[in-house]
Amino acid sequence: MSRRALITGVTGQDGSYLADRLLADGWEVHGIVRPGDDTTRSAEITTHEIDLTDTDAMTSVVRDLTPAHLYNLAAISSVAQSWDDPVEVARVNGLGALALMEAAWQAQEEGGEPIAFVQASSAEIFGEPSSAPQDEQTPLRPLNPYGAAKALAHLGAEVYRQRGLAVSSLILYNHESPRRPERFVTRKITMAAAAIARGDQDELRLGNLDARRDWGWAPDYVDAMVRAADHPEAADYVIATGESRSVRDFVEAAFTAAGIDAWEPHVTIDPAFYRPADATELVGRATRAREVLGWEPSVSFQEMVKEMVRHDLES
Repeated sequence: MSRRALITGVTGQDGSYLADRLLADGWEVHGIVRPGDDTTRSAEITTHEIDLTDTDAMTSVVRDLTPAHLYNLAAISSVAQSWDDPVEVARVNGLGALALMEAAWQAQEEGGEPIAFVQASSAEIFGEPSSAPQDEQTPLRPLNPYGAAKALAHLGAEVYRQRGLAVSSLILYNHESPRRPERFVTRKITMAAAAIARGDQDELRLGNLDARRDWGWAPDYVDAMVRAADHPEAADYVIATGESRSVRDFVEAAFTAAGIDAWEPHVTIDPAFYRPADATELVGRATRAREVLGWEPSVSFQEMVKEMVRHDLES
């Protein structure tokens, strides 16, 4: 079988870690990048500049490459942005994923070689769950356009499994690293903590400090993706640490890592940063991933935050 992998969203946090991992394992790695936005970290990656909504171009590259593994990580990844342009988010995150599954299925049928497809889903598909922690059987109740689009793709994975394509949908809870883009609240927090510690900034403005999330280390979640693709049977998997933390907990950990004991005087609550609807308790139960894939998180919450702050202090 070909050791060729295709990654959409290869320039993002997860895509870059995944490409590093596959290259280290000896894979031939191809990545989809937006036209004019090739910021891949390695010259070993063969890139293809394609708009994610160009179904014909995406279908053509999948047919030409017939990859053994296809990882769909590309998405408009900001929940806040999804409120600004919900239709585009639906096209990219929902319909785009279905079009890619169809392209993979066609390539598999024509070439006769199986394709393992990994869909990056999100805990946002659960919205405001009735119970915690959540697992693969938790009802989908998205609260925002991002979650709704991801739910469409997640349900599509089951449809295409029934059609014969090995699609694993990984319900990824929040996962962070120094490669997380600066527009995300976690990087906003760690960068501000570092800047305040250096004396370059006085204030950090945030929204809802009580929102709770299950935060893990991005390379751990990439490891789950590879394990899912390698597994002989596709399935849905919750990928989470099982520990719920508030934004306040994240702020405290970041400021502590930066050497600041009292964070409260530096933080201002700004209603402008509140989401129109925000789930209050998202925490996952990754039992299936542990038992079937042998996966488990390797980096603690405090270690993750400390590494992000260390990076931002050195930047």
